[in-house]
Amino acid sequence: MSLTLWNSRFCVTLVRRQHATIFTSSASKTIAANSLHHTFSNNYQQQQHRNLTTMKPTNTAVAEKGTSRSSRISADGSTSATGINVPPFNHPHCDRQAMYQQPVRKIKTLRGSYDYDLVVIGGGSGGLACAKEAVANGARVACLDYVKPTPIGTKWGVGGTCVNVGCIPKKLMHQASLLGEAVHEAAAYGWNVDDKIKPDWKKLVSSVQNHIKSVNWVTRVDLRDKKVEYINGLGSFVDPHTLSAKLKNGDRTITAQTFVIAVGGRPRYPNIPGAVEYGITSDDLFSLDREPGKTLVVGAGYIGLECAGFLKGLGYEPTVMVRSIVLRGFDQQMANLVAASMEERGIPFLRRTVPLSVEKQPDGRLLVKYECTETGEIGSDVFDTVLWAVGRKGLVDDLNLPNAGVLAHNDKIQVDCDEATNVPHIYAVGDIIHGKPELTPVAVLAGRLLARRLYADSDLRMDYADVATTVFTPLEYACVGLSEEDAVKAHGADEIEVFHGYYKPTEFFIPQKSVRYCYVKAVAQRHGDQRVYGLHYLGPVAGEVIQGFAAALKSGLTIPTLMNTVGIHPTTAEEFTRLSITKRSGLDPTPASCCS
Repeated sequence: MSLTLWNSRFCVTLVRRQHATIFTSSASKTIAANSLHHTFSNNYQQQQHRNLTTMKPTNTAVAEKGTSRSSRISADGSTSATGINVPPFNHPHCDRQAMYQQPVRKIKTLRGSYDYDLVVIGGGSGGLACAKEAVANGARVACLDYVKPTPIGTKWGVGGTCVNVGCIPKKLMHQASLLGEAVHEAAAYGWNVDDKIKPDWKKLVSSVQNHIKSVNWVTRVDLRDKKVEYINGLGSFVDPHTLSAKLKNGDRTITAQTFVIAVGGRPRYPNIPGAVEYGITSDDLFSLDREPGKTLVVGAGYIGLECAGFLKGLGYEPTVMVRSIVLRGFDQQMANLVAASMEERGIPFLRRTVPLSVEKQPDGRLLVKYECTETGEIGSDVFDTVLWAVGRKGLVDDLNLPNAGVLAHNDKIQVDCDEATNVPHIYAVGDIIHGKPELTPVAVLAGRLLARRLYADSDLRMDYADVATTVFTPLEYACVGLSEEDAVKAHGADEIEVFHGYYKPTEFFIPQKSVRYCYVKAVAQRHGDQRVYGLHYLGPVAGEVIQGFAAALKSGLTIPTLMNTVGIHPTTAEEFTRLSITKRSGLDPTPASCCS
């Protein structure tokens, strides 16, 4: 039975099928499987072939363990018990209707054949969400987690990047920076503020780390209460169903019917002299035992800009080195506004510049030599700290993926619309998968949905389109949907209308804060329903503003609906409901009044 639901944004097909498990003797397994395999039409096989341009079947011969087991024939025709090796269907995620029409893999749990039904490799947000959801639906689950120390020795507990060295400490330090700004603004609102107020780096780091350790503890207790076996070990594949875990007191061999790889990534270091010896990354910054002082932030992605932003707010002197463009992958008009707002606050940007070397001086400070790629001019400066923010690398090297037959795409893993790799019983979620948003909420939802499909008879897949995100720079930037460039590329410039406007947050008036870069825009269809393809917001509390609009956009938001929505006054979020000026019109998008 199937039911198709349509709205102006997309179509979702809900499908419920009966999946039978065939129990056979060992002698008849191959006959039954081959019989079922040959019922697939030639057209389906040809479609499989057309969509497998990036995923190849593994040639690894899998010796099945145990003798009393069922033969699982997956809905896409692949089987792990018969020697028939049909690779998983690899459909582009952007085609939602086709994605939801693809059959969902089902797992028949084989009690007693393996140590565990599911082993999750990686104790970050996505892996933990998958493990806990699988246990809640009856699976026997273990979770392996191990953190290699950074070159300066930084390490942390369970919970992954987000909890320990990512979203959480970043947001706390961003908040500390905003509080410092607010304290000075309070004087304009009539508060008697001591001009000698200044931050205490060591106290801030201690408070942040204490919170992180409390989350680590709660996470361990939660895993214990939910009956997930936590194994603090580095896992690597021995064969498609076996892992070797390196523990403090020796190695342990673990077998499982199904694996989920959720190892995430770590920051990269540039290949220049002194980079590893003297530089740090975001893995080190939030627990740094000294004040960062004058800091060179190399890299202008969101991590680099966020770190530079809160360092400036805490009273330090960051400089941002930009190799090419700011916030690659984001709307470039918005990205340039973010950078301009940071420069206005006194954060210098070294444009079109790459580092050449880092040398430690006799006084302990760091001499950085760099080159302008446009002019070839060589420059240098001395810093207290050099922070590398030049991208992240997926942690595939320690997994021994070839032993399991899993194919890697550079340092990431290619998966299909079920998060399955080219080996049918091995899946991947989170930052380790190729070509998907590297965001904690994405990993969490993908992990939960995967566990429900495997163990709770669910058909719901992860939808990677229209994921909202926020860059926590001093003036925050949040967006959902397509950038203006991507919308033009997808639909053509003549079919895109961009509604935009500057605005003045009420709370900025009395302290006379700059409103020069407070800006919103909606990227929409020019004709027809004027469906909204993307929303972009630069201003205070951006994440809180865009989250609700994200749900509206995924539900088929249109410009007429947006304009017919009554805003809450006075808020910055209401600016989306006041959009009426288009870029094509050439009219001035600067407001004359806040209330009319």
